[in-house]
Amino acid sequence: MKKTLLLSVVASTMIMAGGDIAPVEPVVAAPVEAAAWNFNGQAVAYIQTTDEQGNSDLFSGSSTYGSLGLQLGATNADVFAGIGAGVEVSTIQQDEGFSQIPGTGVGNAQVDSSALTQAYLTYGLDNINTSFKVGRQTLPKSLSPFAFSEGWQVFNNTFDAALVVNSSIPNTTAVYAYVTKHNNSVGDISDFNRFWDADGVHMITLSNKSIEGLTLTGSYYMLPDATKNLVVNGGDADAYWIDAQYDGFDAFTIAAQGGGIDADGLWLGQSIDDVTAFGAKISGKVSMFNLAVAYSSVSDGNGPLTISNLAGAGVKTPLYTQSILNQNAIKKDSDTVKASASMKALAGTIGLHYIYADMGADAIGSVFNNGNADDLTQGVSGDGEYTEVDLTYKTKVFDDSTTLFAGYVYQDDDRLTDSQNFLRFWARYNF
Repeated sequence: MKKTLLLSVVASTMIMAGGDIAPVEPVVAAPVEAAAWNFNGQAVAYIQTTDEQGNSDLFSGSSTYGSLGLQLGATNADVFAGIGAGVEVSTIQQDEGFSQIPGTGVGNAQVDSSALTQAYLTYGLDNINTSFKVGRQTLPKSLSPFAFSEGWQVFNNTFDAALVVNSSIPNTTAVYAYVTKHNNSVGDISDFNRFWDADGVHMITLSNKSIEGLTLTGSYYMLPDATKNLVVNGGDADAYWIDAQYDGFDAFTIAAQGGGIDADGLWLGQSIDDVTAFGAKISGKVSMFNLAVAYSSVSDGNGPLTISNLAGAGVKTPLYTQSILNQNAIKKDSDTVKASASMKALAGTIGLHYIYADMGADAIGSVFNNGNADDLTQGVSGDGEYTEVDLTYKTKVFDDSTTLFAGYVYQDDDRLTDSQNFLRFWARYNF
């Protein structure tokens, strides 16, 4: 019953870095009767647990987070005179387990909270191939690699933004976004904060498919008064990202990405170093297996800048090497390799991923630190090697209305005393 509005389609499927781009052909002819409201929702059960680097037991009270979430939404493609609308409310109730990384005060999951998580209007002008979406909404990583909605938690984080999409240029989709606020991918979902501590951030994305089999996507952000995470004398900043994918080969696909963040200002009395990144990936299918190998390299620097989501608590990265828990090990002063294999089995999909990161002197902490003084003094930053192994299973049941996920993660950071085991399970019932 769930139906997506015109610009939801634009935001989530039309601009896919490394995917097909569908032309925007908004229809504005007013119907005789106003379109009906379409209602949708999801109920989520979510649990994750860790042995805290051998200092606790899996599923113990202090090392386990669990929650239930309920989300209700409604959309209407034509409320009045071609103006569409969408609204969504969300609530999360957690158990008495931990909602923070023990000993750190840093959250690692969304906590007890309720919010109006989406509320937007849409409009289309077919004569100039332009669509508008204004209000609280999700932003996909393919559209906005430095300000995107993360999907690993109970509910996606969302943004207060104005979005304009135009497809007048042949084989090209142009997107402009003005983003003002966002809630977090961890913590209280009702806590909306200014993006980059600025009144508003401008973003432009262009995606082009003029060459058969090749998709080029580039994004640019103007980050004014970049005081976020800059201790003193914050200044302007720019972020940019390019993704290229070629799927013209019969057996495999190749892709490359790169970009960075340039910022003015001082960090601990010194000029902030820019951060840059490069990545590559090759993927294909061999027999029953989907295989992929990816590489990323992120520069060092004396400042707080990392290649990661600039909003929503900055958890995940746009890098091809991103996996379940490895983001901190790969987003600064790190060279990373990720090898993946997946296959259809047991009525679902089984995935196996191996990640190795060689971290430099300016790399940051990589695992859920247990607050142990020995581990803290040994260092959760600086030179080291990081290894992660992910084993996942995902399936749909009950006429595909419910999605089940189970994941096991092994983490080893040689800067800490012990390796760590982590489990995550969730079930999502869509109605």
